[in-house]
Amino acid sequence: MLHSAQNNFSHERSHLLEFLRSRGIANASVLRAMGKIPREQFLEKNFARRAYEDSALPIGSGQTISQPFTVAYMTQSLQLKVGEKVLEIGTGSGYQAAVLAEIGCKVFTIERHQSLLQIARKRLDALGYHDIISRSGDGSRGWPEYAPFDAIIVTAGAPDVPETLTKQLDLNGGRLLVPVGSLDIQRMYLVKNQQGKLTVEELPEFKFVPLVGKEGWAQEERD
Repeated sequence: MLHSAQNNFSHERSHLLEFLRSRGIANASVLRAMGKIPREQFLEKNFARRAYEDSALPIGSGQTISQPFTVAYMTQSLQLKVGEKVLEIGTGSGYQAAVLAEIGCKVFTIERHQSLLQIARKRLDALGYHDIISRSGDGSRGWPEYAPFDAIIVTAGAPDVPETLTKQLDLNGGRLLVPVGSLDIQRMYLVKNQQGKLTVEELPEFKFVPLVGKEGWAQEERD
């Protein structure tokens, strides 16, 4: 998948994998993907040297690239399989979409900031991820044209679980992972759909930028 990645940060990438393992990330597909993808190429040049810190970093438009542990934890929690159809809400830098594609998923991703999406698209194309389907829009409403999805991952904090997203899950075990809570702190919710019956598992707390949209926070600029 990766055609033009540079390996200048291979040592730092190896250290990151050791750190992730120490934090309980054991999924081989997740570790393999994050060990291959050059996270530094998803950041502005002045932040590239910090690419393998376990830190969220700014990417413009008031948004951030999630810290590596958060990406690994969310991806592992979905228990993805090769060939599954996954919707990402919040393209951001494009890094999470690259991880999903590297695992072997068919990726659809939505970003409300057109400028961020354009930059992310260029990065993904440069690295060979041409099959990722992307658009700009209100991610809280999902992407009904391509539903149902085997998994939906929301990389922004919501005030509640967006009902529209639950309706776009595959009935045979579709999973939705979404941070829910206040603007300051959210708890990760893993929602599963089994023949129309939803179950919710509460996971640890994280902090995300807000999910702004019709089924997220009010449509006011926070950036």
